[in-house]
Amino acid sequence: MSKLHIDSVTKSYGSKTILKDVYISCETGKIVSLLGPIGSGKSTLLQIVFGTVKGDSQFIKFNDQVLTKQSDRREKIAYLSQNSMFPRNIKIRNLIPLFCNDADTQKLFNSDFIKPLLDRTMKNLSGGERKLVEVLTIIHSKAEFILLEEPFSGLSPILTEKVTKIIKEMSKEKGFIISDFNTQEAIKISDEIYFLSNTHLKQIKDLRELQRHYYLPKNI
Repeated sequence: MSKLHIDSVTKSYGSKTILKDVYISCETGKIVSLLGPIGSGKSTLLQIVFGTVKGDSQFIKFNDQVLTKQSDRREKIAYLSQNSMFPRNIKIRNLIPLFCNDADTQKLFNSDFIKPLLDRTMKNLSGGERKLVEVLTIIHSKAEFILLEEPFSGLSPILTEKVTKIIKEMSKEKGFIISDFNTQEAIKISDEIYFLSNTHLKQIKDLRELQRHYYLPKNI
């Protein structure tokens, strides 16, 4: 079992504090949901964990190794941004091996979802097809920890259900931190739930706590 430990994360932009002394952890075999309103700092936190944004303070450790540079994260942490991040002019069959080992590349090549898209480029896919390729590629990447930002956005209900099952299956050997506005879908597959608001992160025990934070309607 591997562990990702994230502690003492603080981030400000000018006079506005986004994150203050944030702590969160994840282990392989677990799915953690990161919830919160728009602008609460969820994307910033994931980017700090991945290494593309630097916190004012931060302590990020993979097992016994402290991660200080983005190169330290290679094959340890993979990140899917809510914005399209894959090259647009490369065929899907050439794109997937950049992220996945040989076995997982073949697994995706044989997938009913990916097989029809292999000879197309990202720019020639619909929004839903692009999201599906990105999500499945990152999930099957070499990294032990997967950070997913809005993985269900743009997917049909049927594909959302399929992707949810794949995440659950892959979580037997990987750790996931998922941020998504599809709150009920995220909660359904999660082992732990955290709520980010007013710069602070709080672990949530049940839906009633989210309702008290006005993040879910009372009738759910």
